[in-house]
Amino acid sequence: MINILGISAFYHDSAACLVQDGEIVAAAQEERFTRKKHDANFPRRAVEFCLKSHGLRVADLSYVVFYDKPLLKFDRLLQTYLAFAPRGLDSFLTSMPMWLGRKLFLKRLIAKELRAVSGEEHAPIRAPILFTEHHESHAASAFYPSPFKNAAVLCVDGVGEWATTSAWLGEDEKLTPLWDIRFPHSLGLLYSAFTYYTGFKVNSGEYKVMGLAPYGEPKYVQTIYDHLLDLKADGSFRLNMDFFDYCTGDRMTNGRFDELFGAPPREPETRLTQTEMDLARSIQDVCEEVMLRLARTLQRETGQANLCLAGGVALNCVANGRIAREGPFEQIWIQPAAGDAGGAVGAALRAHFQLTGSTRSYGPSDGMRGAFLGPEFTSDDVGQFLEERDAPFERVASEELYPLVAQMLAEGKVIGWFQGKMEFGPRALGARSILGDPRNSKMQSIMNLKIKYRESFRPFAPAVLDERASDYFDIDRMSPYMLLVAAVREERRLPLTAEQQRLWGIDRINTPRSDIPAVTHVDYSARIQTVHKETNPAFHKLLKEFERLTGCGVLVNTSFNVRGEPIVCTPEHAYVCFMRTAIDVLVMEDCVLYKSGQPDIADVDWRKEFVLD
Repeated sequence: MINILGISAFYHDSAACLVQDGEIVAAAQEERFTRKKHDANFPRRAVEFCLKSHGLRVADLSYVVFYDKPLLKFDRLLQTYLAFAPRGLDSFLTSMPMWLGRKLFLKRLIAKELRAVSGEEHAPIRAPILFTEHHESHAASAFYPSPFKNAAVLCVDGVGEWATTSAWLGEDEKLTPLWDIRFPHSLGLLYSAFTYYTGFKVNSGEYKVMGLAPYGEPKYVQTIYDHLLDLKADGSFRLNMDFFDYCTGDRMTNGRFDELFGAPPREPETRLTQTEMDLARSIQDVCEEVMLRLARTLQRETGQANLCLAGGVALNCVANGRIAREGPFEQIWIQPAAGDAGGAVGAALRAHFQLTGSTRSYGPSDGMRGAFLGPEFTSDDVGQFLEERDAPFERVASEELYPLVAQMLAEGKVIGWFQGKMEFGPRALGARSILGDPRNSKMQSIMNLKIKYRESFRPFAPAVLDERASDYFDIDRMSPYMLLVAAVREERRLPLTAEQQRLWGIDRINTPRSDIPAVTHVDYSARIQTVHKETNPAFHKLLKEFERLTGCGVLVNTSFNVRGEPIVCTPEHAYVCFMRTAIDVLVMEDCVLYKSGQPDIADVDWRKEFVLD
């Protein structure tokens, strides 16, 4: 058996993936184990999980593959400094020790880390340590697991080594580069510049900008085109670097950017104004237009009917939804871990098909196994943990569990749902989820303010039975990874009163807009997850039971975490989150915990780490 370990690390969202004979069998992000959001360190715990889950040792690996090429990235850093010198000298000198001490010697560092995983400090690492290019890893992560025999592939992110946008052609096992757009001209960095300017954190706050956009008007779109972005008809573009500081400093934008929009960047955590909403809407509209033009050009050049997407910008589900509806491709497939974490998947798969001469399998389902590729815990594991904690719980047989949980949801309770293998990627898909009743008009504010502890404007996603999706939303395709936005059907929308129509900006947030108000955004859109019996039978069964009870085949589904923390991985993480929030009931496998029956939070020893044998 050929065992290939893919690794992404040292920039953000480090992860590991195990591919066996061309099949993705395990993958996880390091942050889930360390509890450090976007952890960029070597993914030692993720590697340990991948190996242990399939009874392997480091010595059993055939190849180890890193997701980008550090020498090329260092070349970009040097050339960028030379192009802008003497500006950016401080930033350059700050980064040099890290490069000279670690990043330029990654093969040696990876071997050292693998020896630590093996427990043999001086043992040789027999598996060759290989490197793929960053966008090559993205492209491979998008094409090889897709259900398509042939497809065009588009990768759009901040920056890899040099490429920020790249186009590829996938044919059977072949993946051929077509063209790219290079640093510093980057759609991802342009979007991040507006993320920074509107007061959110780069590399994690882009979701917030996308969610804020519907509250604004596109009043700055022409300003962006006139001063910041030279966009061509084919989707190619150049940025006016006079307005940006990311090449030479620690800021994304500079004083000229401030002058263009009339103010300095918003201070994080301060009050949002209509200006931030209008800026968010404007950059979102620009992003969608660029993505549409790139997609149309790629289809025209390749003649392909199918499109695969990866890179951080491919997590912009509003843009994805427009490509699905308005683009020229018949089908699109998006890597669920489209950002850097997914590079571990692509690196391993690229090496497999380049080095082994294997034949690729494809369709009708994809190769990501629903993204359920992480750790899982049995009922006995969960029970052992709860008994050690003296946490009151009851076991409920399967035939009684789903009606019980459906009834509690219908009563307005918020449920922590912990079942099966943890998801890989940024979305909770029904294994590590917080669930609620979408018919409850107060559910969005309850979840945002009392459970997630996050901004009130952020929307929640509907998880809908695949067979019922088109009854609720204007969608004609599967969306299992919550990466497409579509409109709520017209007949489900509620008419607005004259007073409600006069509301503006954030004041519109508490206006119910459909018969599933908790998952209907202010513009009548929804970020949809279609739930399939084949990939997630437990969650599908719960939805069916909720539909039987209420007539509604939809649930609110948000990730099982609070703001600033990664999604929970273990029973320990889930219990801590449950106790620290207003979640009413925690369901872990067949173990049910009621908040009212738990000990006082002051009596819980949070420092004790639960480790399964």
